Amino acid sequence: MAVVFKKTPLLRDVPFHYCPGCTHGIAHRLVAECIEELELKEKAIGVAPVGCAVFAYKYLDIDMYEAAHGRAPAVATGAKRVHPENLVFTYQGDGDLASIGAAEIVHAAARGEKITAVFINNAIYGMTGGQMAPTTLVGQKTTTSPFGRDASHCGYPVRVSEMLSTLDGAAYIERVSLHDVPNINKAKKAIKKAFETQMSGKGFSLVEILSTCPTNWGLSPVEAIKWLKENMIPYYPLGVFKEAK
Repeated sequence: MAVVFKKTPLLRDVPFHYCPGCTHGIAHRLVAECIEELELKEKAIGVAPVGCAVFAYKYLDIDMYEAAHGRAPAVATGAKRVHPENLVFTYQGDGDLASIGAAEIVHAAARGEKITAVFINNAIYGMTGGQMAPTTLVGQKTTTSPFGRDASHCGYPVRVSEMLSTLDGAAYIERVSLHDVPNINKAKKAIKKAFETQMSGKGFSLVEILSTCPTNWGLSPVEAIKWLKENMIPYYPLGVFKEAK
């Protein structure tokens, strides 16, 4: 029988710890597939965050660092400057990257560090119990905004891709989503493009991935996909925000 699909060998044979319906697993697979297809396994260095993906080093069969909360871009900067020929990337959630690590990611992009950030945006703090995140939508209910995010009190959600695309050091910035197969395919192309941008020495690259969090959203996996499409994409439009010539 012809093989139409098989798991990339860059994903170890261990079960994910993620909740049912969480799309972190899909994102992991896409990252692994891109590294394999670009033949960069022996040159890949990943930086795991504090957050739901804290155990990413258990799943990806490449060299990995574990960074302090929000400091993945700083760790990646050090690794890339010591090993400029390597592919160095961070894998961060919205709490790690857009909250405690906001200054780290902004200045890494401003400096044009030749690293790639894979940014998972599920509009909520997943690991710590579903609190409001910098990316939580206005009106969205969380454990710390039970009546919905109030812009007059909490401000507005941060559009990370749009913000970083204004910086001269940013070479490639794209926002994608994992809510259906066509968009999953687009997400893979974006990750590969970001890795290629880094390896060609053009500068900083980031792929923002809209993801679901059924558990903390209080929805079923199917309902969560629908919620992402109807609520997140209108505020976080998909597309390329910066691409160096």
